[in-house]
Amino acid sequence: MNFVSVRVITDDVARLVTFYERVTGVRASWSNEDFAELRTASATLAIGSTRTVPLFAPGSARPADNHSVILEFLVDDVDSVYENLTGFVEDFVNEPTTMPWGNRALLFRDPDGNLVNFFTPVTPAAVEKFAR
Repeated sequence: MNFVSVRVITDDVARLVTFYERVTGVRASWSNEDFAELRTASATLAIGSTRTVPLFAPGSARPADNHSVILEFLVDDVDSVYENLTGFVEDFVNEPTTMPWGNRALLFRDPDGNLVNFFTPVTPAAVEKFAR
């Protein structure tokens, strides 16, 4: 089994795609107005409209209601990313902070309130863990 993607359900696909294109530098691939994907080397961030929810099960997902999942992206230099996003991201939860597990992390919210973590491994153990 391979983990391949995370899907975020939103009322405004274009707004969320534009946000993620800007913060990641990854261009989205659109299937239609209700579904787009940002593909990276390791996984895909899918963004779907609330209009797609009934295809799975009516009421099975609600937009802008996430309180437990953090979308995480490995970046080369989290401090530089923070500088580049200042003035664009409206809701920083914290500035770059070195975590006890060895990553320097930047936590912010996307326009729907979903938590996003950009991180850079900084300790030898963390660097080794994420070596490519």
